[in-house]
Amino acid sequence: MELLKMQNVSFSYRDKQILHDLNLSVKNGEFVTILGPSGSGKSTIFQLIGGIQTPYMGSIILEGEEITGDRGHISYMPQSPSLLPWRTIIQNVLLGQELQAKKDYKKADEMLQRAGLLEYRNAYPHELSGGMKQRVAFLRALLSPQPIICLDEPFSALDELTRQEMQLWLLSIWEQYKKTIIFVTHNIEEALFLSDRIFVLSAKPARIKQEVVVPFLRPRDEEMLFTGEFLQHKKMIHDLLRKG
Repeated sequence: MELLKMQNVSFSYRDKQILHDLNLSVKNGEFVTILGPSGSGKSTIFQLIGGIQTPYMGSIILEGEEITGDRGHISYMPQSPSLLPWRTIIQNVLLGQELQAKKDYKKADEMLQRAGLLEYRNAYPHELSGGMKQRVAFLRALLSPQPIICLDEPFSALDELTRQEMQLWLLSIWEQYKKTIIFVTHNIEEALFLSDRIFVLSAKPARIKQEVVVPFLRPRDEEMLFTGEFLQHKKMIHDLLRKG
């Protein structure tokens, strides 16, 4: 089922056009990546979906209802974990449920256990490593009531091995809970490894240059990164991005 649609969306900032006639859709339970060069407007798309910015043309539809310019419909995870330092890990994980009548401590503990973080339940963010903080931030997003999680280059600050470890962990959690994810990155390998579909952006003003359906079966492992088929797709997307 189609969960989200951006229809003919154009956006400008200070007389500079960022997005032009952008169209994309996301299905329920899908892992979709928006891939483009730095500064191409990837994060702007999240701002529009989240209602922080409003397009001058086009509309954004969620579950059949127009949400253009409305806030509160997505759960957002930025590049940095943005954990509240005065709150414990369990309090940070449940932050998205603050306005609900009842917080789901049982599910939060289950997720912390799955993430290998249950022993840090009552610790504070400064006691955790960078990768551990990212796990907490993702669990917070996963437990939030909104139907879509938007992940904005969450692994860009991590070293290569930690990044690969986090990608595998993210997939294992996502495959269990199947919440809809829109992922932003400029890393081709990361996009191919994680996604069901990839929307490749052009240079500014950005439009959808091509939609790539990722052919690899799930579950995925690191060996996939070294197959000929994977490298062929990586080259194809690389060539798309080089052409601007």
